[in-house]
Amino acid sequence: MDSSPLRSKSNYHSRSISLPSRLHPLIPHIDENLKLNGLQNMFDRLDDLLLLPHTQQAFSQRRHETWVEEVLEKHLRLLDICAAAKDVSTQTKQDVQNLLSILRRRRDANDFAAYLTSRKKANKVIQKSLKDLKSIKSKSAVIAFDKSHGISEIVSLLNEVEAATIEVFESLLSYIAGTKMESRMIGFSLVSKLMNRKKVASREKETNTKAFEKFDVALHTLNSHKTSETDGVQNQLGKLDLSIQDMEEGLECLFRRLIKSRVSLLNILNH
Repeated sequence: MDSSPLRSKSNYHSRSISLPSRLHPLIPHIDENLKLNGLQNMFDRLDDLLLLPHTQQAFSQRRHETWVEEVLEKHLRLLDICAAAKDVSTQTKQDVQNLLSILRRRRDANDFAAYLTSRKKANKVIQKSLKDLKSIKSKSAVIAFDKSHGISEIVSLLNEVEAATIEVFESLLSYIAGTKMESRMIGFSLVSKLMNRKKVASREKETNTKAFEKFDVALHTLNSHKTSETDGVQNQLGKLDLSIQDMEEGLECLFRRLIKSRVSLLNILNH
């Protein structure tokens, strides 16, 4: 777990700091970059925002208010969903490797039944996670205090970061499930930026985002004893290997950033 830099920032005196009447210049800078620089920059800016003395004081003074509990609860639920997505990704990787071994040994197509069973289990987890994401989106933090303190804007930024994170989760989970969701291309782009990778060509991106969908179709065909489709399945396996590797790296990075921001919030509330 990433250690929080707030441990070295907790020696300020809250009574000597007055809340500003207008927003810190950092806040509009964050807002401007939310949709431009990807999740990595978004979390970097959020970490910087949580280090500001007036942000720490404002959260600390309102630690018992409902909206603070909601922010922490949403972070925790997102962590749970991220952990579930990581588990599904790991299991899928193992299944793909097993399938590749089966194809290389030219075993009977009935051996693919285990993968299909595993896919059904994974899709149940995915559907539950997507339902949880929908529930999180339906709840927004309630802010019932003087807006001149600037906290409403800070919470709004937290909500926007969470919204972008949710979009990425929806993209990845729908991708693993082989669901057709054209609008999720944006989420896939954010994952690429999160991992600080170069943008892939538009044609390659479109192919990769449909890898699971195409592979499931090919595998069902092969499982129906149409062995002539073996080469097609092996081709899809190659694409899945690359996609799953990227997916695992992105999920791990996102998991660490969620933990770091949650720890930062908890450190603020505990001082």
